[in-house]
Amino acid sequence: MEDSQSAPAAGRTNWRRFAVAAGVPAAVAGGLVVALSTGALAANITVSGTQFKLTADHLEGTGFTQYSGALNGTIPSAMSGINHADLYNLCQSVNAGPITLKITAATDAKFDASNPSGSAANAVQADDLLIGMSELGGDATFKNIQIGVDASTLNADGAATHGEKGGFGQQASGVSIDNLKQRAYLTTASSFKLKGMSLKLLLGSGNECF
Repeated sequence: MEDSQSAPAAGRTNWRRFAVAAGVPAAVAGGLVVALSTGALAANITVSGTQFKLTADHLEGTGFTQYSGALNGTIPSAMSGINHADLYNLCQSVNAGPITLKITAATDAKFDASNPSGSAANAVQADDLLIGMSELGGDATFKNIQIGVDASTLNADGAATHGEKGGFGQQASGVSIDNLKQRAYLTTASSFKLKGMSLKLLLGSGNECF
């Protein structure tokens, strides 16, 4: 089956139908992930159009939002913002022909639900995280979730702008995702701390995160 992101969809996307079809876990968990919205992304940011892959054993976040967006005004994306996120055993990769750029961090970090603050000390830490993505998978749990909120009124992640008025949005006070797997076009954060970071250029196939 052809990748749904191989070519930008023409016209407007029915995001309300998209959210229902994807299911609450997939649609909401789509959020790891930058204060982007339709036309609300900073004008000086241009997206390359090349997707990258990201995985993590666990993501623990506070202040979560999700809404529809269009990167560069043409690429339909699920936009997700998280006020603060801790990621355990992070892997990020992007393929450029015969070469794969791969970054890993916090590979030995383990999330302990009985001691979240203590286990976060060895995790990757991100503040004001926003991601424009095309795909996300994992096992998600949300705290105090609100689904079907006007995208322009979202406020859980603390960002100034979100989706367009009348657009579909959802938010939660907290989010936990196990076995996170994601394809994205863009990630931004005001602070991104990678413990034990390793960056490698690898030749040949089979070197991406998944």
